Amino acid sequence: MPQVSIARLFDDNREKLGLEWIAGRDGGAKELNSELTLDSTQGLIGHLNFIHPNLIQVLGASEVAYLESLEPAACHKALAGVTTKELACFIIAGTDRSPASLTATAEATHTPLLRSPVASVELMWMLRPYLARALAESTTAHGVLLDVLGMGVLITGDSGVGKSELALELVSRGSGLIADDVVELYRIGPETVEGRCPALLKDFLEVRGLGVLNIRTIFGEAALRPRKNVKLIVHLGKPAARMERLPLGAGSERIMGVEIRKVTIPVAAGRNLAVLTEAAVRNYVLQLRGFDSTQEFVNRQSADMKKRES
Repeated sequence: MPQVSIARLFDDNREKLGLEWIAGRDGGAKELNSELTLDSTQGLIGHLNFIHPNLIQVLGASEVAYLESLEPAACHKALAGVTTKELACFIIAGTDRSPASLTATAEATHTPLLRSPVASVELMWMLRPYLARALAESTTAHGVLLDVLGMGVLITGDSGVGKSELALELVSRGSGLIADDVVELYRIGPETVEGRCPALLKDFLEVRGLGVLNIRTIFGEAALRPRKNVKLIVHLGKPAARMERLPLGAGSERIMGVEIRKVTIPVAAGRNLAVLTEAAVRNYVLQLRGFDSTQEFVNRQSADMKKRES
């Protein structure tokens, strides 16, 4: 189950957000996990909320001023209502002021209290994608992930079918390599699957007969990408006895509940798979824009037949 502790959140974002740890240091082991964020009725991160407390409570200048305007007893009572066992931490954003009652509550309940000079809205805007990635549902796939003409393309197929050779040719034509052999897939949104490379395999591409190639060394930094959203699956398959020449329905495959377009390319001697893959990407881009070449041809043929009959 994907999870992230407050100590890790602090370390990962300390420099970017200028974070300071004000109180509740012994609560650094508190964790946010994907099950909690999916099942809980509480928001993941947001401004201080007493009615529906967020898991990460952010206090901007207005929230701090409100707490300072309360009588100490009233302030302690209000804060006691939000310091539930699910609460991960408090973050004071965009102000140096830290109400004494908030610091005392954080220490008493072992709740981390952090502070950042970044304005509250900007801080949440920067933390949300970090948390989405850290808590994303994940799986792995056997294949090669590339950035082809700006689109994330996952090349799949049986072992030895030529996935890595195709990837090498695409890289030589200007595509970018994300991962070879093992692709880590993360569902970072309702309809978004992001692909990354395991640290052990970063920069490497294995090609039968040549061994393991360091793509960064051979082609340079521009031939690599750190991550890419998977938008198209290109499956390399063996030629079937009978294949549909004009498929009217688009193929697809579900990955962690997300429907992703899938194209199957039969592998045969003499076929330029790199050109076919790039053509598949260009064709899919056109389809996303509402232009379907196959359907246009069928419509033109139907119109011609009707014209001949009349």
